[in-house]
Amino acid sequence: MGVLDKAVHLLGALEDGPLGLAGLVEATGLPRPTAHRLACALEAHGLVRRDGEGRFILGPRLTTLGRAAAGGVDLAEVARPALERLRDQTGESVQLYVRQGDERVCLLSLESPHGLWTIVALGARLPLDRGSAGKVLQGKTVPAGWAQSVGEREPGVASVSAPVLDGAHRLVAAVSVSGPIPRTGRAPGRKYGSSVIAAARQIEESLT
Repeated sequence: MGVLDKAVHLLGALEDGPLGLAGLVEATGLPRPTAHRLACALEAHGLVRRDGEGRFILGPRLTTLGRAAAGGVDLAEVARPALERLRDQTGESVQLYVRQGDERVCLLSLESPHGLWTIVALGARLPLDRGSAGKVLQGKTVPAGWAQSVGEREPGVASVSAPVLDGAHRLVAAVSVSGPIPRTGRAPGRKYGSSVIAAARQIEESLT
């Protein structure tokens, strides 16, 4: 197996989440020194990075390369009209997230027109194990096509998210609406689920 083949094999092993060096060795079958050398080389090029526990995860440059491979499509700009419509329909804050390793990254965030709103900063890195968008990016949607959370990531805040798929039905992003529980209620999916799904479909149509 050539060096390039080994590097691609290593990147593929990280698709399902972060791995320490021992995990990389087990997943790829590469010798420990080889796996470490390749992972460090990929890290130097931004294709791999480390999480807070020192494990290897996919790096941010892959997002840039993916956009270039898709013909220069800027996912945030493509999604903006759908998210603006979702914000106007619901009156709540809306976000677009993509997965990077064991985190989700906010690519686009539009604030609610209300005086009290939820704020997610552009570029914010959030965990996958809390919040509706994290569930979606892990493939955990309900049969209706959306996932919801109530007070999971932040007390007093509820959210609903739906998956955005590419033409090959691969998960590429999660679109979300979030707001204070007094406005969303404790079953926000019933209130916003259909609107979030419609926004996701609009984004998908713009990607084709």
